[in-house]
Amino acid sequence: MSLSSRRVTLPAVMPITLQKRVIKVYSEDDTSRALEVPSDITARDVCQLLILKNHYIDDHSWTLFEQLTHTGLGRAIEDHELVMEVQSNWVMEEETKLYFRKNYAKYEFFKNPLNFFPDHMISFPSETNAALSHSGILQMFLSSSTYPEIHGYLHAKEQGKKSWKKMYFLLRRSGLYFSTKGTSKEPRHLQFFCEFSNSDMYMSLTGKKISGAPTNYGFCFKPNKSGGTRDLKQLCADDEQSRTCWMTAIRLLKYGMQLYQNYMQPYQGRSGCSPLNLTPMRSISENSLVAMDFSGHRSRIIENPTEALSVAVEEGLAWRRRGCLRLNSHGSPIAMSNMAIHRSQSWFHHKISREEAQRLILQHGLVDGVFLVRDSQSNPKTFVLSLSHGLKIKHFQIVPLEDDGKLFYTLDDGHTRFTDLIQLVEFYQLNKGVLPCKLKHYCARIAL
Repeated sequence: MSLSSRRVTLPAVMPITLQKRVIKVYSEDDTSRALEVPSDITARDVCQLLILKNHYIDDHSWTLFEQLTHTGLGRAIEDHELVMEVQSNWVMEEETKLYFRKNYAKYEFFKNPLNFFPDHMISFPSETNAALSHSGILQMFLSSSTYPEIHGYLHAKEQGKKSWKKMYFLLRRSGLYFSTKGTSKEPRHLQFFCEFSNSDMYMSLTGKKISGAPTNYGFCFKPNKSGGTRDLKQLCADDEQSRTCWMTAIRLLKYGMQLYQNYMQPYQGRSGCSPLNLTPMRSISENSLVAMDFSGHRSRIIENPTEALSVAVEEGLAWRRRGCLRLNSHGSPIAMSNMAIHRSQSWFHHKISREEAQRLILQHGLVDGVFLVRDSQSNPKTFVLSLSHGLKIKHFQIVPLEDDGKLFYTLDDGHTRFTDLIQLVEFYQLNKGVLPCKLKHYCARIAL
């Protein structure tokens, strides 16, 4: 008995290919770059792509930012959000752009929750221990069973009117409410204001110019596929601390554990979970570098730390002097004065106003130490250091001093003097001095 074999032909399985789309991303200087991306790309993926293409260092602060030009609103797109879904909510009447920039405050509340939830704005369920730690507060925000209550006064724009009304608001898991009777929290006095599943939260970038708000600390909720400004639910707080608390709590309420996963993803990648690890690592040879002296006939290792420091400073000054040489139109070197060498630095912004400086720092995140240096508008010969500290932006005048025919710069009436702005910034990056904190993150206008 013979067995006959039969060949069975299975239908071919066609690979699923995702449709490609082209998106346009802008930088701070309004240069743009078109990217062809798959339709399921996330905001984090776009940032990673731009980091690779432009050879930037990934310090986990790069963010994709959505900006509505006409209404002066903007928001940081969450890392997990699909870019195509974000764009599908855009309307023709509003000019909307995607920006690639740093946002140092993106996950700062996971590191320093104390700065984000002041005691007078937060209360807990009655069964919760009143002495709950601030890390415990975050755990409550991320929990599905309990949720702290945020409460306080906000100004709300009345629907269809230009007027604003100050009311007592409460944020609960079911949404945002306001009290119709003072600060009463009784259910019969609470009126529903907004929920967040079908809307996005934006910050006002233009203060009270466009909206006519009573303060500069505005934010609003825009329904998905909204028809324009008539559908916005606009609010403003009395100060930056209050606005930051409300907006952070609403982010945690809307996204919950997803935000924590976004925050932890880069750190998980360091142990091999992520195919991309762009954090620069020091090599063994870099860790074993020693100071050398090549001035004599033979080279020698400088073992005295004081001498090594003195040589490093001297070489730094020599490098700075060499850096001041530039070529003129005929190719001959010309010397640039100390007045000009700072213009090549990323932290320096030429001829921007106080309002522009504040907007730029706000967009980079109100984290302690975010700074920039700019020309003074009131005195053309001086400069201004604009610095974020304690959720406020402070401005310090840098004054030029002349002593024995030499020009110096100072922040403290001449007690500490610097030959140029580069030296000044480097000093305050290492020392707090008269400032409320050290200089940590600079605001830069990157080009794509």
